[in-house]
Amino acid sequence: MDDGYDSLSEKERETLRLLLHGHDAKSMAGTLGLSVHTVNERLRNARRKLHVTSSKEAARLLFERESDAPHFLGHKTLGDADEGEGAPDDKQSQDDGKARIPRAYILAGVLIMSLFFATLALGLLPGSADEPTASSQTQDAEVLAAARRFVELVDAGDWEASYERTAASFREANTLAIWSQVSEDVRPPLGKVLSRKVTSVEDLPTPQNYYAVKFATDFAEKAGATETVTLAREDGAWRVVGIFIE
Repeated sequence: MDDGYDSLSEKERETLRLLLHGHDAKSMAGTLGLSVHTVNERLRNARRKLHVTSSKEAARLLFERESDAPHFLGHKTLGDADEGEGAPDDKQSQDDGKARIPRAYILAGVLIMSLFFATLALGLLPGSADEPTASSQTQDAEVLAAARRFVELVDAGDWEASYERTAASFREANTLAIWSQVSEDVRPPLGKVLSRKVTSVEDLPTPQNYYAVKFATDFAEKAGATETVTLAREDGAWRVVGIFIE
């Protein structure tokens, strides 16, 4: 039976994969070097082709078809960079004149820590959220506490303690030395945290039940940043799969 997957363009699949990695529409636009309009158009086309009304459902269907593919394997480390210099969308060449942004660094094939700290507003993906239940609220609180503790350790420059709070998939792809080196290059230049406010706690459309926690953060050297921490439940605790700062 045709589920619509084969009719998806590679660019539409690429956009849905970023949704699985915890991105919202505007961070996808920044990562891909596109406008938000172009990203939303890709998502609309993907929903139409997959016969669903939610972008999350479209991403879930994509995951089911590609879960054994390299896109979802933890085969890249923090030090690996993919320049992503493929051809831009036909419309994008005349869209907003932005230069294409190089692909960011991939953490364990799940989240990204960007070395390009572009100022991006927090955007919302299409689709409505389910009503929270008491159990889901408790779980959200646990996820948030784990994410907050992780970023506090990163703020303190305690690379070893923060590394101990990462998931096995993260540690398999990145040694403590790699994590420490990249973190040292990225985090200290941002300076002291002036304010940090949680903006969302969201379960991602994957069978592994990944959660993404977003913070709106002002650093001394970077105001208006968005920090996204993705976590997975492992050995009875919430452990970090990746972090994305933009």
